[in-house]
This record gives sequence, structure tokens and C-alpha cells, in this order.
Amino acid sequence: MTMLDRDSDRLQPTWRKPAGILMLVVALGLYAGLVARLAEPIGGLPVLAQTVAYIVLGTIWLLPLRRFLIWMETGRWG
Repeated sequence: MTMLDRDSDRLQPTWRKPAGILMLVVALGLYAGLVARLAEPIGGLPVLAQTVAYIVLGTIWLLPLRRFLIWMETGRWG
């Protein structure tokens, strides 16, 4: 196998990218719905606690994103 063959194999589109984008949009929509459901209980908290809650909820979804993007690119989870 020549270097050109390996490069052309690597550049072929895979199903993981479109499927990954679709899964990401669905997952973020579900997560946004969950956060929206929590808005009323969080709204009853003191302002400082609300701030912390929304900062945590606004950033926690980023934790699995790196591994997910690696999977979309390589097919491996890490």
C-alpha cells in the first residue's frame, strides 16, 4: 500500500460525522429541555446559588464533548 492509498482511505467520508452531528444536536436539545425543566426550582434559590447552578449546568455538557468529537473523527473513544 502506497502513501497515496493510505491518504485517500483516510480522506474518505464516514458515517460517523453526519451521525455524530445528528446525535449531538439531539443530545443538546434533550439537555436544554432538562435545564429548562430545572429553571423553576433553580429560580427559587438565592441569586448566588442560581448563578452557580447555571454556570455548572452551562459547562457540564462540555465534559463528554472531547471524547465524542474524537470518536467522530477517528472511530475510537479516546
